[in-house]
Amino acid sequence: MEEEHPKRSHWALLNPGEDHELEVFGYQTQNVRRALCLLGSVLSCGFLMLIFYWRPQWNVWAHCAPCPLREADVVLLRTTDEFQKYTRKKVICLYLSVLKNPIHSNSGDAVVGGRHSVINRAVLKPEFKVRCIQVQKIRYVWDDVEERFQKVGLLEDSNSCSDIHHTFGSGLQKEEQEMRRLICGPNAIEVEIQPIWKLLVKQVLNPFYVFQAFTLTLWLSQGYIEYSVAIIILTVISIILSVYDLRQQSVNLHNLVEGHNKIQVTVHTKEEGGWVARPPVKQQGMEMGPLEEGFCALRCCPSKSLEPERLLKHSLSLGQPYGWVWTQTQRGANGEPSSLGESIPVTKTPLPQVESSMPWKTHSLEDYRRHVLFCGTEVIQTKPVGPGPVRAVVLQTGFNTAKGDLVRSILYPRPLNFKLYSDAFKFIVFLAFLGVVGFFYAFGVYMYHGTSARDTVTMSLLLLTVSVPPVLPAALTTGIFYAQKRLKRKKIFCISPQRINMCGQINLVCFDKTGTLTEEGLDLWGAAPVMRNCFQAVHSFTSGSALPWGPLCGAMASCHSLLVLDGTIQGDPLDVKMFEGTGWIIEDSSVDYSGSGIPASSVIVKPGPGASQAPAKAVAILHQFPFSSGLQRMSVITQQLGSDHFDAYMKGAPEMVASFCRAETVPSDFKKELKRYTLQGFRVIALAHKPLPAEGHSEVGTYAREEVESELTFLGLLIMENRLKKETKPVLRELSSARIRTVMITGDNLQTAITVAKNSEMIPPGNKVIVIEANEPEGMAPASVTWQLLESKEQEPRKKETRLHMGDPGLPEVGRADDYHFAMSGKSYQVVAQHFSDLLPKILLNGAIFARMSPGQKSSLVEEFQKLNYYVGMCGDGANDCGALKMAHAGISLSEQEASVASPFTSKTANIECVPHLIREGRAALVSSFGVFKYLTMYGIIQFIGTSLLYWQLQLFGNYQYLMQDVAITLMVCLTMSSTHAYPKLAPYRPAGQLISPPLLLSVFLNTCFSGIVQIWAFLFVKQQPWYCEVYRYRQCFMANWSDSFSNASVDSNLTMGNGTLIQNSILSFESTTLWPITTFNCIMVAFIFSKGKPFRKPVYTNYLFSFLLISALGVTIFIMFADIQVIYSGMEFIPTIMSWRISVLVASLVQFCVAYFVEDAILQNRELWLLIKKEWGVRSKSQYRKWQRKLAQDPSWPPMNRTDYSEEGKNGFYSNPAHENSEPTPIQKATEVVGHVTEQHFWTRL
Repeated sequence: MEEEHPKRSHWALLNPGEDHELEVFGYQTQNVRRALCLLGSVLSCGFLMLIFYWRPQWNVWAHCAPCPLREADVVLLRTTDEFQKYTRKKVICLYLSVLKNPIHSNSGDAVVGGRHSVINRAVLKPEFKVRCIQVQKIRYVWDDVEERFQKVGLLEDSNSCSDIHHTFGSGLQKEEQEMRRLICGPNAIEVEIQPIWKLLVKQVLNPFYVFQAFTLTLWLSQGYIEYSVAIIILTVISIILSVYDLRQQSVNLHNLVEGHNKIQVTVHTKEEGGWVARPPVKQQGMEMGPLEEGFCALRCCPSKSLEPERLLKHSLSLGQPYGWVWTQTQRGANGEPSSLGESIPVTKTPLPQVESSMPWKTHSLEDYRRHVLFCGTEVIQTKPVGPGPVRAVVLQTGFNTAKGDLVRSILYPRPLNFKLYSDAFKFIVFLAFLGVVGFFYAFGVYMYHGTSARDTVTMSLLLLTVSVPPVLPAALTTGIFYAQKRLKRKKIFCISPQRINMCGQINLVCFDKTGTLTEEGLDLWGAAPVMRNCFQAVHSFTSGSALPWGPLCGAMASCHSLLVLDGTIQGDPLDVKMFEGTGWIIEDSSVDYSGSGIPASSVIVKPGPGASQAPAKAVAILHQFPFSSGLQRMSVITQQLGSDHFDAYMKGAPEMVASFCRAETVPSDFKKELKRYTLQGFRVIALAHKPLPAEGHSEVGTYAREEVESELTFLGLLIMENRLKKETKPVLRELSSARIRTVMITGDNLQTAITVAKNSEMIPPGNKVIVIEANEPEGMAPASVTWQLLESKEQEPRKKETRLHMGDPGLPEVGRADDYHFAMSGKSYQVVAQHFSDLLPKILLNGAIFARMSPGQKSSLVEEFQKLNYYVGMCGDGANDCGALKMAHAGISLSEQEASVASPFTSKTANIECVPHLIREGRAALVSSFGVFKYLTMYGIIQFIGTSLLYWQLQLFGNYQYLMQDVAITLMVCLTMSSTHAYPKLAPYRPAGQLISPPLLLSVFLNTCFSGIVQIWAFLFVKQQPWYCEVYRYRQCFMANWSDSFSNASVDSNLTMGNGTLIQNSILSFESTTLWPITTFNCIMVAFIFSKGKPFRKPVYTNYLFSFLLISALGVTIFIMFADIQVIYSGMEFIPTIMSWRISVLVASLVQFCVAYFVEDAILQNRELWLLIKKEWGVRSKSQYRKWQRKLAQDPSWPPMNRTDYSEEGKNGFYSNPAHENSEPTPIQKATEVVGHVTEQHFWTRL
């Protein structure tokens, strides 16, 4: 039924090119099909409905026929990722006739303002209806022109600045507001608390629990009451705990969103006769853009009535979840939501009024965020330029906002593909297949013996259920549960427990620098002023002497975005340190300088008691061009009190600032001096200045940024110290010894990052660094990438120019035995990704330092590593790392800010010691999951073999015999096997990452063979004993022979009761008496053998409870076997045998244990042996990074050094760094798979 080549009218893309891209197929419900499906559901007692619940696509295909999307009443959504997951949605029709003020429009008129509005294309005439669907909290309407569903609830990006000002700047009519509210839906970020009954139904309808219910019903009908009740109790407890956990997560997320999403604003609407101020309304989630001068105050409180493009005018003082576009406010400081990468106050500026058809985001380039107040923003201060309120246009509402998108990412996480879970599903399918084989085997045996049809079907179904252990779900989650508890004790908290297993496979960890590897705060070390084109003596701030007055001091005192709130200076820590170094202070806002011609909205700074003498009484900061990571600079326009001219100051990345300065003012040794400081690990920023004439500018705001930021005078360098945390070096050393790659991703200077990497030993001593610098194409010149060996940069001969893929075999093997690391900036990374895509994976194999990276580039880099089949961990402090933390397999936030909600793990200890802790626990949990799964597989097979042998003569184990194995051994063992603690030292290799691997398959196969051989030997050999008789056939003879041992009454009772089974006398036999201790010993021995300790877990004897249970189970089994006690034999339904036979059975089990233990420990778990076998057979890892490493090792021209490559030629060769991962044992993933897409759903929900 799946469309291979779908027609355009039946198929469309939803969110093309975005993370949540979906295919949409149109269907129309057919009444005849509905009737047939209803009949099928009745005849199948609801089982068909259950199938449709598990497979929504089958539901749609059975009930509906394909049709054009325009006519569809049901749509089928399919993800475009590797999972191809389906979802069914009903198409909803909204009729505008229900509005209080119905729309009456001619067919050609637009129903709403805005020439780019999707709503105009969505209203179908003459019915005036809108067809829409709701997908993952977002509403999509049918665009009849483009014939696809499109989002509503947001202002279209295609609007220009003038469109926003002229079309929406004056507000919306009442009728349009009402219509937008109907179509766009409520303005709310609401996470409803899932009702308990709904969570319960979702858990109970899990396919495994349905199969378990069938199994237990069958067992109860056959009299297996005790064991069935035990499993029912365990299942109920497991379901209750799961429901409780899900309910708590729902409540916590609801409370988190609810607590940050309530604000109260006054809305001004445009009606006949002018503006009307509505009573305060409560809003929950929106993002807005500014329009007019003034000042806003937001107070906490909820509402759902704002629409995109609606106008708000009010005073802002305390804000919560907004994102607006300012249009005419001088400055507004707010605390950007940390989920968007800002944890410090930033300044917002109005959207410029320019007559241009260019989309407003394109016009503002990378700096468009400065005009937007995002949902979640707390406005802490604004100052009015003149009378009148602020105007702000609502850009996005509800879940369309940035904060809404974060909440949606938590509610609907991106699926991850972890091999363990897909392999586990295959194993369960195999066990189920084994059960089906058993079903037909039993059916044939019982039919051959002429048993009644009812008994034949019942006994066949019993064997079907034996192979799949009902304790499987609870057992597989215990390892994660124990690991989560241990992590919590180490103050590492997890909101995605399923990722703990993935942490055991991590082989690459990315670190942010500032606040993660180094201390959060910066210390002002010194300033290197420039005079007459030369660097002067460095002024040391540690000396205690004040910085002399001059342009450099003026820049430090005024080029910032600081403000005073409640008597405390607020702003970027770097700005705070820089300003404090001058000894100046910020004047209280209550002081009026209007008499000096200074606008009331200006920030005034003046010399403090510790400052050097200055000719200026005070300096007013009149206008700001805010800092952005894309621009890497900020500028201000200032005026000294009493002066008739303005001054412009710039601060930013040294290379960026120098590019805006007049060449004659930049010292000739600028690069050398900058390198000298960055090589010592200092953080360096540059300052520049130029006077601005006041003529021709009536207001400061009329200066264009391009005019201000040109022809500047270079003032000097500000040098700040950022110390390594004391935990950084030992942790990186530990990860390196475990052959786990470490990579630095930072927004700081490249040289500073290289120095920190060397000081922290992320780059080991003696290793070389190759700096990659890539440039965009310019004119006729193509894009280029330059490879520069850092150590020989100054003494090198002139760079050679080569072409990609020259492949000259005559080139010398430069440093083939050395270790190389690549370092590059975010700009170079972007150029390489765009113009040298073939080079990117080769660079990533050795890439160690990525500097000046934007938040988006960090996420992209993590994803590129995942494409190479690395399991990636990301550790950051939450600021600017949010996207990368979400993208990584294991994101660890060191911040408790709101951004940590996006990270699966959060450490309350703000250093990177949490990383090895998490990897250790992940490895232990992964090994435990493998051990438990292997044990339960063997447990099912052992019972299946024993039961199948007894079925051969129409017999089976007794109720208490099963109960002893299932409850006293298997259940207790599974619940405690995973509690073994992680080994304290990280091994230099990872545990196996897939169940379907030769060692594990051989382990299961060989143990199956050992168990089968011993059980078959016992089953056949017991029949050869002189005292053996077929009890079922020769009941009287047997009772006479054994009357001396037990009373006839007790024996006769056991013989005739059958212990609740349908077939009487099918329990008591020499075969079951012999096979039961063998199968029980098998269960105990495989539990011990599969509980391997070192190198990933502590020795098994340190798990005291598990060891005690194993020893107790072994002792009780031997006691039952050798104790000639009537009550025990009667209850367990055994027949006493001679002592020599019991000893033979015990010896056979002991021999089996010795052989199995030797094979498992000395052969199957012998890593060196497997590496030798792989080498001899030529088996190689299929991981992408392994393939590249092998390919680059054969290329004599790699790594390139001291040359420039151009993009128009072919491809280059590659080289891998032998310092990392040179002895990985097993292939982790198929080459075609992109690792990094793991499902957050419960494993059994996936099944």
